[in-house]
Amino acid sequence: MPLPVLILALAAATQTGTILQQRPNAPQPHRGVRTFISPMGEPFRVGTSGEDGLAAWFQQADRNHDGSVTLDELKQDAQQFFLTLDTNHDGEIDPDELTNYETVLAPEVRSGMSWGGFTGGEVNDEATGGGALGLLPIPEPVVAADTNLNRGVSALEFEQAATKRFPMLDTNGDGRLTLDELQARREAVRANARRPYRPNHTPGDTPPDGSEQQY
Repeated sequence: MPLPVLILALAAATQTGTILQQRPNAPQPHRGVRTFISPMGEPFRVGTSGEDGLAAWFQQADRNHDGSVTLDELKQDAQQFFLTLDTNHDGEIDPDELTNYETVLAPEVRSGMSWGGFTGGEVNDEATGGGALGLLPIPEPVVAADTNLNRGVSALEFEQAATKRFPMLDTNGDGRLTLDELQARREAVRANARRPYRPNHTPGDTPPDGSEQQY
């Protein structure tokens, strides 16, 4: 490459890097970044330094640090996250606060964002949003707590959601969730999330975008 062209290219790259540094809130590339969505919908993001989002959430939820999370601890974890989401402190996560959660706090849970980038046709719950990035097949874990469908989530509904979700995680029924069993569950969820549901799929089909996926 001629020297003047090379100098111009380096200058452009430097300028672009400066712009990115001045925009800390701009969307970041997915490479090297992985989000874990807790059972109640709280996002934990990790980069290339080796932290693990599931482990970070587990340490937070395991309030007595005995190496396990009980139903009471999961309900306490839900209560704490509810207080974060209820920004106006009126005792309910209202539609505006739900929108803020799904667009600002945890945009990954929006159902159109799939684990493998597959967005065509019907897909498993595990392949979308929080279902692909967490432990349960619930794409939108906060909205899903709205059991009376009034477009808001009360503190009681959020607590009841925690109560219902605990046995879904406690598959051996011992009343305790350990990090090892949750890590194993996450790997199973990830494996299943890579298989979009296509009822009319036949071997050799490819998704609408032309990419190859596992089924």
